[in-house]
Amino acid sequence: MIGRAFVFAGRNLLRQPGRASVGIFGIAAVGALLFDMLLLSRGLVVSFRDLLDGIGFDVRVVASDAAPRSGPRLSDAENLTRQIAGLPQVDEAVTVRMVDATVDEPRSHWTIGFELTAIDPARRRPWTIMAGADLSIDSGQGILLNARLADALHARPGDSIKVRVSCIADRAALAPATFRVAGIAEFPFDDERWLSAAAWTHGVLGACGGGSSVPADMIMIASREGYGADGAVAAIRRIRPGLRPATNEEIVARMQQQGFTYFRQISTVLSTITMLFGFLLITVLLTVSVNQRLGEIATLRALGFSRARLAADIFWQSVLLVGTGGVLALPLGYLLAQWLDRILKAMPQIPASMHFFVFEPRALVVHGALLVMTAIVAAVYPMRLVSALPISATLRNEVVG
Repeated sequence: MIGRAFVFAGRNLLRQPGRASVGIFGIAAVGALLFDMLLLSRGLVVSFRDLLDGIGFDVRVVASDAAPRSGPRLSDAENLTRQIAGLPQVDEAVTVRMVDATVDEPRSHWTIGFELTAIDPARRRPWTIMAGADLSIDSGQGILLNARLADALHARPGDSIKVRVSCIADRAALAPATFRVAGIAEFPFDDERWLSAAAWTHGVLGACGGGSSVPADMIMIASREGYGADGAVAAIRRIRPGLRPATNEEIVARMQQQGFTYFRQISTVLSTITMLFGFLLITVLLTVSVNQRLGEIATLRALGFSRARLAADIFWQSVLLVGTGGVLALPLGYLLAQWLDRILKAMPQIPASMHFFVFEPRALVVHGALLVMTAIVAAVYPMRLVSALPISATLRNEVVG
């Protein structure tokens, strides 16, 4: 019964290729936008979590809940880092300072400013080497540049550059210090325009004359296996209650509530609109088809076709239209997501390695469930028209007409 109704519905659609094409391509467009909105709803959250986890550190310790460099900093950072590193729950702890630096570019006679990250030597490196070599543990004045800064300075691995470093806001930068460019690196939180570099802490502090008195922005921690990030956070809070340690999951949850809510709201609104449009499109197409075939439907009823059989025909037409359009929507939605992602990532302060549209299996499941619901709901009204059609009156009107 179901197989014959399905074949009958397919033949009816083939008899009206124009209407079928409008329905399929309309659902493909609607489904593509719906798929993209589902990817957008959690895309930044998933991408941000992957970005944090990919660095290799699963706990951050800061002095307050404010973003780095916008709130109070960690004083006596060296002693604090040693104390945290001695905890059995902690595998590695490194101090991170972000300072302002400038270089006088000799060719253009311009002063180029950039952000210099001072980090303790460690086994884990929160960057990816693109050219040249990494910083060695015993290298003193080695420095890593990102590609944009290297291009601006016309610097390549092995070159020497003179850098003025300012570690404390109310202190002027000292005479420039010479750093050797070890390599070109990609830093995870850089956007497409950001100029940045990284060097070991002792080299940077020596260049700015601040010594260990320079406060730190954060301490990055890798928890020891068997204890996990939560165990490390609990241990840090016991020894230093005034600090703000947070796991990657806690940071993501905080950002989801504060910074990513806007995209989730946009996704919900646009998903609702696209669902409504898809429902109206299929309902109108099926209703017009039923009104054009009233005489045919009444004749089939008179020949013995049941209400359920003809209603099933309408239902399977809706399933075929939405199902075919939904399949086409996936590659179309993927291409559209790539294009939109490139546009949105052009916004300032968005890390180049983050993405607004990230595929998750749950998005595919939700997409399919929403399209199934659309196919069912859109078929309700035209099925009701078919089921309630009066046979005698319809045939008489067709003959008289």
